[in-house]
Amino acid sequence: MSGRLEVMRLNIQEPVGRELAPVYDFEYTPTFIFFDAQGNEQWRIVGEIDPQRVRDSIRQ
Repeated sequence: MSGRLEVMRLNIQEPVGRELAPVYDFEYTPTFIFFDAQGNEQWRIVGEIDPQRVRDSIRQ
């Protein structure tokens, strides 16, 4: 997925994570939020992520 996917990890125990948690409305970890290339949220999931869902979302 090189060049097609950027993964960012935020720790809600650190200052940046605490600042962004209310902006993106997440409370629980792990929370995965998938954004399209324009920065629009496409879907989110709390808990284990489904790799196939990520692949399918990139192909669209």
